[in-house]
Amino acid sequence: MKHSFLILLTIALISSCKNKSQNEELDVAFALSDSMFKTTTTADCKLFQLKNELTFYGKITADNSKMIEVFPLVGGNVTKVYVELGDFVNKGQLLATIRSTEVAGFEKDLEDAQNDVIVAKNNYKVTQELFDGKLNAERDVIAAKSNLDKALSQLKRVQETFRIYNIGKESIYEVKSPLSGFVIQKNINEDMLLRNDRTDNIFDIAEINKVWAIANVSESDINLVKLGEDAAVKTISYPDQILYGKVDKIFNIIDPETKAMKVRIILDNPNFMLKPEMRASINLNFIEDRKMLAVPKEAIIFDKSRSYVMVYKDRRNIETRQIEVFRQVGELAYISHGLKENEKVMTHNQLLVYDALND
Repeated sequence: MKHSFLILLTIALISSCKNKSQNEELDVAFALSDSMFKTTTTADCKLFQLKNELTFYGKITADNSKMIEVFPLVGGNVTKVYVELGDFVNKGQLLATIRSTEVAGFEKDLEDAQNDVIVAKNNYKVTQELFDGKLNAERDVIAAKSNLDKALSQLKRVQETFRIYNIGKESIYEVKSPLSGFVIQKNINEDMLLRNDRTDNIFDIAEINKVWAIANVSESDINLVKLGEDAAVKTISYPDQILYGKVDKIFNIIDPETKAMKVRIILDNPNFMLKPEMRASINLNFIEDRKMLAVPKEAIIFDKSRSYVMVYKDRRNIETRQIEVFRQVGELAYISHGLKENEKVMTHNQLLVYDALND
């Protein structure tokens, strides 16, 4: 009997030592190493004003106030086109030349006006000399001076026409860019015959150092869109780049084709990466009249269709906590269940700890 008791006591002691050893190993496994501890970051769960986010689709357009349609002021034969669609041009740069009979008529008007000035000057000079020699009346001098003024006025008018029409030599009309920007539309080719009564533009030139993002807002969301709301714009061409702006203008009409209201966001366009007519998704953020607990979105771990955070108390006391995410907006995840205010959650190394604790 005594022998059996000793055996049982020995087994109990061995078992106790084994469990103690396992618990110590478990504690060590749950503790952050020194190197991991140094790189671990946390954030407090706090109350934040609840934000909402709406996603709309639209496109990038040029700033209408910095876009000019170029029309041919004369008809004729297109002799040369110097630019292509998408080219950058400087203000005053030659875009195309047109040989025109209208220009030939302007050249004759200029020549006639110049000759009339020469004749009028000579006539005025002779009349003045005769008046000085008392060989004619003062009214003759006044009439000659009036004729000279009329001739000079006519010459100035014709010269102004030349300036406006960019008229060159040999009956050539020069089409020049009215501003520095990109050719975003081109409706002209060499040897094309332009009619005198043409009403279509031949070039569109636009500055695109700033562009517009135009969002189509459905009728059900109109009441949620306000001036000054934050906007984040993404394009298909640059899916990993987000450009930020604010709602600058609300067009308070419904487009009969899209059945939507248009909203404008002005964006800086570094390196001209945004091109007119690019398709874009536009997220608008607005604040609701209540607060909710929230943590940085990078703290959330999504696994097996559930959301978790690693609640941090100290390097040996880290808890896996299942939570319910109410909404993610920007950098914040709003929490409807599972966390209390001021609890700390891991925002770096949390996935490594999660795997270690839950494998």
